[in-house]
Amino acid sequence: MSSRRIFRPLLAVLLIGAAGVYSAAQAQTQPKAPDTMEARVQGCTACHGSHGQGTDNDYFPRLAGKPADYLYNQLENFRAGRRKYPPMNYLVTYLSDDYLHQIATYFSQQRPPYPTPAAPTVSNSTLERGRNIVLNGDPSKNVPACAACHGKALTGMEPAIPGLVGLHADYISAQLGAWRSGSRHAIAPDCMHEIATRLTDDDVNAVAAWLAQQRAPQNPVPAPAKSLKTPLACGSEPQ
Repeated sequence: MSSRRIFRPLLAVLLIGAAGVYSAAQAQTQPKAPDTMEARVQGCTACHGSHGQGTDNDYFPRLAGKPADYLYNQLENFRAGRRKYPPMNYLVTYLSDDYLHQIATYFSQQRPPYPTPAAPTVSNSTLERGRNIVLNGDPSKNVPACAACHGKALTGMEPAIPGLVGLHADYISAQLGAWRSGSRHAIAPDCMHEIATRLTDDDVNAVAAWLAQQRAPQNPVPAPAKSLKTPLACGSEPQ
């Protein structure tokens, strides 16, 4: 057998071995991705903003500062299919309860600034109608005031009622529409579905427009748990 025939397999073995050593050395020098919640929630912040502040896209709402139990409930609703938005349903399908709690807690602790409300695009009479429903309700339709559950400052209440400030009008309108149609629903008793079915299209548009005009208070944290006696029982709230 010629030395040339022996040399070629030997050279191949040496090259493969050298490549393996190089790859191992390179792997040791490559920086590892940080194992932090900031890194883990990048799938969320791509749409909801770097600190959960929401984005200019009307349908990616603010997560930051909302009560942790509310955020967890929504993640669980997406996982169970009670809320339907394919990217979210897919994102949380295989996440454990513990992981969902970690995500919810992370965003509940974020405090990015609130956006400046956009100029209204509806009439003053529509805004006034929205203000009345939000602050006083509509007794003729058995509709309680939004503030009766979401707080006088509209920043929500612990442990699971969300704030309503800092949201786009189109997002609020879409969610009220989803509650009304039943495409979004919660664990019974589904109080938001009950309320939304009593609202007309004009009511929904008025509430959404007025809420979108409200600036966050100086200290925009949710009200303490049980600081309000809510007018309806809700399945998402401890009784």
